[in-house]
Amino acid sequence: MLILAATPIGNLADASPRLIEAMVESKFIAAEDTRSLLKLANSLGVKLNARLFSLHEHNEGDRLNQILEIAQTEPVLVVSDAGMPTVSDPGFLLVRAAVEAKIEVTVIPGPSAVLSALAVSGLPTDRFTFEGFLPRKQGDRRKMFSSLSREPRTMVFFESPHRILESLEDAVLQLGGDRAATVSRELTKKFEHTERGTLKDLVEWAKSEPKGEMVLVIAGAQVAEVQVADLVDQVLALLADGAKLKEAVAEIASAAGASKSDLYQLVLERRKADNNLG
Repeated sequence: MLILAATPIGNLADASPRLIEAMVESKFIAAEDTRSLLKLANSLGVKLNARLFSLHEHNEGDRLNQILEIAQTEPVLVVSDAGMPTVSDPGFLLVRAAVEAKIEVTVIPGPSAVLSALAVSGLPTDRFTFEGFLPRKQGDRRKMFSSLSREPRTMVFFESPHRILESLEDAVLQLGGDRAATVSRELTKKFEHTERGTLKDLVEWAKSEPKGEMVLVIAGAQVAEVQVADLVDQVLALLADGAKLKEAVAEIASAAGASKSDLYQLVLERRKADNNLG
């Protein structure tokens, strides 16, 4: 059996009784960083009697057989440094292999930076998509935002403090500065803070160089935004077939009953944004 257990994301008081009990009773624990696990155990006053295995992004594939062999007959507790294993943390490959081997997988729920940031954002929570860590490279980041420009669900991302300003600037470029968004930092800790506003507002806030691990939450595209994006696509398709810009805009705007000048400007902005992807 594999037991996936969520660990505190900042506040030790969030460690559940079930987590503590599992740490005390487990004979085998697979941890993202065994040093972090030992520090957590010490802070909680827990004496570990388990054999420890490191399980991180660089060795997960190599550890599978060893851990699965044990899990065939003994429970193996799986923890990451903070939050739930497999959620932007190691564990996915292990769980997938366990499922294929028909090994039971269960969970001890607990703190979640994703759900915490989403809950306090004030943005729609009925439908959302978690996109993990934003790419480190600007080109890849812009491509991600561009691919999500018509996503109607609220979007959640992880980002580091030293890239948050650049990421917000890229989001403005690809999604527009008026899109509602929040950045939550230091969740569950003493200096927890959530900044709310438009993406453009958050760019100004990020210039103050805020510290701490961050969760970016961005509102999904409105129906009108998606419809306008479709009109821009239609114009670009005509341009690809050799049409002139003004003629293509006039044709699509007339058919849709849209403003020619507004559509013309949006097409120029899209072409500029697409050029920036490279």
